[in-house]
Amino acid sequence: MNRPTDTSSPAQKLLAAQWRSMTPTRMFDYGMLPDDITRMQAMTADGSAWDVAAESLAHAQEVRGRQALEAGHPATAVEAYRAAVADLIFAQMAFNDDTPRKHQLYDQLSSLLSTLSGVLGDRFEKLVLGFGSQHLVGWLIRPPRTEALGTVIVFGGQSGWGAAYWRHADALAARGFATILAEGPGQGETRLRHRVFLDVDIPAAYGRYLDFVDHDRSLGSAVGIFGNSLGGLYAALTAAADRRLRACCVNGAPARPSLLGHRSFDEQAAAMLGTPDTDRIAANFRRLEFDPRRAHIDCPLLVLHGGHDALFDLDAQQPFLDSAGADKTLCVWPDGDHTIYNHCHERTSLVADWFADRLAPR
Repeated sequence: MNRPTDTSSPAQKLLAAQWRSMTPTRMFDYGMLPDDITRMQAMTADGSAWDVAAESLAHAQEVRGRQALEAGHPATAVEAYRAAVADLIFAQMAFNDDTPRKHQLYDQLSSLLSTLSGVLGDRFEKLVLGFGSQHLVGWLIRPPRTEALGTVIVFGGQSGWGAAYWRHADALAARGFATILAEGPGQGETRLRHRVFLDVDIPAAYGRYLDFVDHDRSLGSAVGIFGNSLGGLYAALTAAADRRLRACCVNGAPARPSLLGHRSFDEQAAAMLGTPDTDRIAANFRRLEFDPRRAHIDCPLLVLHGGHDALFDLDAQQPFLDSAGADKTLCVWPDGDHTIYNHCHERTSLVADWFADRLAPR
């Protein structure tokens, strides 16, 4: 797939940066249909703004979904609505800051997810969990069977949240497990609507999703946690603090986060904390450092790394492995990009099998 390469104007430079951040492999991993990826390339090459192109694709898929539902074809409707959600995930990613346009696009995304909940019934449920005087949002996906063998809490980092990881939920459901697609502090609706930023107690926040599982016997008693990109750090911190977790997967995360001098990463870090003050961002990153001398992960640990990760090298993840017990596994894709987008099927199956072996061994 070809990407725009002409960077002679500010608009073209912005578009080239967006394609570097939101690659076709990432789009496919997050659920965009190949046809929509091709259309996105053509529309942006013809001069459409990123968010406008992605939003128009989402609208077309939403219309297709509504027509399928009216014709009595719910399976096609679900496919189309999920494609629309994926399109909107990338539409809102065009904005690192919490602009009115980002809010508008994320509201559309959340509304579509609620529509999907109406179609899928009990298999897909929105969670709004109390966290002190605030609230955390997540989406619960149940497996086809009545009761789950266990549950995995899945989430991303600075820009890929919630429903972006639905393909992971598909793989886990096929193995009998439920998934909570968490929008943790600084992410998704939790940030945009409920104003919960990254300055809170991170293990306590993700512990609220664990509390939810504890009170629903149909979700099984074994719980795992799976963090992608910077979310891998939050997963490791939670696994070290909360002994209820039975397995932890870290995918492409730094144990000692910092501002990178990359515009998108640094702007997203500011949005997650709700401030552009670089001193406060740096101080909060220091607060979140994972130190294996103080933090220990007693449950099984899986660490994933891409040899071509442009953000974090393998050394950045070594402290997670240093903190773990005997059951620790490192999987490296020598040509893998950040969080292994370019081997997404193999990666997702490997992770789902690993969780199945730890949470409900045969």
